[in-house]
Amino acid sequence: MTTILAVAILGGYAYYRILEGDLIRKPVNLGTQRPPETGALNLLMIGSDSRDGDNQKYGATSHGLGERSDTLMLLHVSPDRDKVTLVSFPRDLMVTVPQCEGRNGGVIPAGVRQINSAFNDGGEACVMRTVESLTKLRLNHFVKVDFTGFKGVVDALGGISICLPKPVNDPKAKLVLAAGKHVVKGEQALGYVRARSSMGDGSDLSRIKRQQIFLTQVMKKVTDGGLLTDPGRLDAFLRAAVAAVTVDDQLSLDRMLEIARSVQGMTASQLKGITVPVQAYKPNPNRVELAQPAADEFFTRLRDDVEVTKSSAPPPAAQAPEKITNDKVRVQVLNGSGRPGLAKQVAEELAAQKFVVTETGNAPTAAVTQIRYAKRQADGAAYGDVVAGRLSRDKRAPVAGKIKPISTERFTARTAATPPPTAAPSPNATSTPAPGGTPASSTPAGDTPAGGTSGPASAGGGPIVQLVIGADWPGVRVLSVIPDSLKEQSVDASTNPCQ
Repeated sequence: MTTILAVAILGGYAYYRILEGDLIRKPVNLGTQRPPETGALNLLMIGSDSRDGDNQKYGATSHGLGERSDTLMLLHVSPDRDKVTLVSFPRDLMVTVPQCEGRNGGVIPAGVRQINSAFNDGGEACVMRTVESLTKLRLNHFVKVDFTGFKGVVDALGGISICLPKPVNDPKAKLVLAAGKHVVKGEQALGYVRARSSMGDGSDLSRIKRQQIFLTQVMKKVTDGGLLTDPGRLDAFLRAAVAAVTVDDQLSLDRMLEIARSVQGMTASQLKGITVPVQAYKPNPNRVELAQPAADEFFTRLRDDVEVTKSSAPPPAAQAPEKITNDKVRVQVLNGSGRPGLAKQVAEELAAQKFVVTETGNAPTAAVTQIRYAKRQADGAAYGDVVAGRLSRDKRAPVAGKIKPISTERFTARTAATPPPTAAPSPNATSTPAPGGTPASSTPAGDTPAGGTSGPASAGGGPIVQLVIGADWPGVRVLSVIPDSLKEQSVDASTNPCQ
């Protein structure tokens, strides 16, 4: 869908008005209690297994009441429109489905069910509400594609290259192919992405990875295969795409053009595919559930992938003589938000980006998050600006003058490089009790939290910058929405298609 939107801008406005008239739209009511907007584009892609109309040959007619999400993917486009993450949800994933309006007008009670039942029971609105409740991400739009529509899009592209490590003979998927490389269209393409028992390890997770690899090849075909410079092929592709999809009634042509302008420079290499972290569902090992805390960490990264605007503050009076990288910045993280445990959470996130977090602690209640440096530290603002650049939503100007913490304790990251040595504790330094009676560390010499004089930076690091977390805490902007622990499971344009 990203590529469809990306190429939409290449033609005339009047032409796309004609195409817009062929779009099938459906209203959705998601209520008022929804996650906030962040500037990212979150689009839910639903692969429908409907057997109605042209899809009857794939099974019994459903008459609109037997439609499940054969495939469910969240397309997350960063606010800067510089990267795309395709997040797959296994159809066997057990989740809490919120109360929804049923397809027949009745009320479907909340309960723990397979995620694909949300679409069957309550349609697009119900599955969107379910995904929003899981991820705490605001979904902007949905796009639904059925079997026949999928084949039409692939055929309009001239087929997609695949690779099979061994022969496949799967009557259920209508797929018979020898081992090796193939260009698949129509029924073969559909069979390739739908086959389950005859390919891989037979699991839905194996099929999902194959689908993600297939979609990276689609992206490559659109962006690198000459489609955009061939008016005839482009016209056929767009007409097939429009005929293939059902979208929400808010996805207007103007909205499409807005999104298209922001993503038109993307390439296949910027698309990353990942499956939500799962584990076996204890009551039924044939099902899966979210694996914690990995799933929550991943969803948090998606939510924190928000735009950083340029600072409106004047440049610091004195700049450091060389480029300041994260590993040269020492940070004391103080929690003034009133949210327990936030200082350590933020410290881990900063440490993961190679900041040297020296201490965590508590600060007096603060409404606004601040970055502070010692008044007499000439380059303190420059170091503080590096921290400010990693905060989400807005870049805050560092403030001269530190505050006195309520408590502090030394910080050691769970997985971080050894930090540069800090100065030895001053003989006159005092120790402040941390919450729960844990002794806090002494204040390092050469850095006065109360805003006093700061001496020379210790070897291997600059001045210690205070990050005071306020009630408006915006979050740490992530470099990648896929944590290091999940990167081996991710798929991109370079992934071996024979896997």
